Amino acid sequence: MMTPMLRVVLIVVSLVTMAYMMHKIRQAKVQIEAAMFWVIFSIVLVVFAVFPPAADACARLLGIYSTPNFLFLSMIFLLMVKIFSMTIHISQLESRQKELIQKMALDQKESEEMERRLKELSAGQKEQGEETDDGNER
Repeated sequence: MMTPMLRVVLIVVSLVTMAYMMHKIRQAKVQIEAAMFWVIFSIVLVVFAVFPPAADACARLLGIYSTPNFLFLSMIFLLMVKIFSMTIHISQLESRQKELIQKMALDQKESEEMERRLKELSAGQKEQGEETDDGNER
């Protein structure tokens, strides 16, 4: 059974989380896809707080002694899943960043090589031009 204090805390924290995510979405500081997890997370907490029998039924179904234990256990599990998915995403971003840095370094080296060749060609053409000018004066 959920205490009235726990219900109030769940509702307040959930509504604050939802409002904060909506504010960040409006500021374009977080992508909608990323914020949806937190909005859904908050909605589930509000539903369990407003309809405690639903949380009680889920706790009994899973064989968990008390409803608050079920809520904390399920939220910890969901947060661990979120952290795991974020770890995968960060790993992919780091791999992509490494590839891009390597590509940029190769492109920079190639452009420096082209500049060097152009300077050599223009220096060679200047030398040839000076030789022809010297030959015409004689």
